Amino acid sequence: MNYFEFYGIPESFNVDQAALKKEFYKLSKLYHPDFYANEGDEKQQEILELSTLNNKAYLALNDPAKRLEYILQLHDLVSEGAKPQLPADFLMEMMDINERLMEVENAGELASITSETLAIEGDINEELATLTDGYEQLDDTAKESRLVDIANVYYKQKYLLRIRESLSTFAARL
Repeated sequence: MNYFEFYGIPESFNVDQAALKKEFYKLSKLYHPDFYANEGDEKQQEILELSTLNNKAYLALNDPAKRLEYILQLHDLVSEGAKPQLPADFLMEMMDINERLMEVENAGELASITSETLAIEGDINEELATLTDGYEQLDDTAKESRLVDIANVYYKQKYLLRIRESLSTFAARL
């Protein structure tokens, strides 16, 4: 079941949080298992499944990062263990940061690398915001193209997350 369809809201990277929460609470009341305690086993199981679906849908759509990943999964653009083709210049930049990180000798060097990484992350987040803005107004062909670009940014974010984890590890050592 498509979570957007379940809530009756349009697929969007920037959902109306108030409408989402309102629909979640409405369905939470409607599908609360306690209201069906006197029903048969089959009906109780159906309600339990709908209640679970409601909770999973809300968790996925309420969090911007999970919503991004969910939309990309809906369109088969991300999957577990995928090996995306990231731009060579991005990979070279990440390799340079990784090499410098392995050679860090003091807190000043680490701070410099951290600052550079945060700047890259800011640029990536800005690019993502630009790509997701107005997505719901695009026609289907334009959406497909935009989704590919968004998936590329998503994979850059994932790669950068590993760098940030390494930064945390090295910070703990210094």
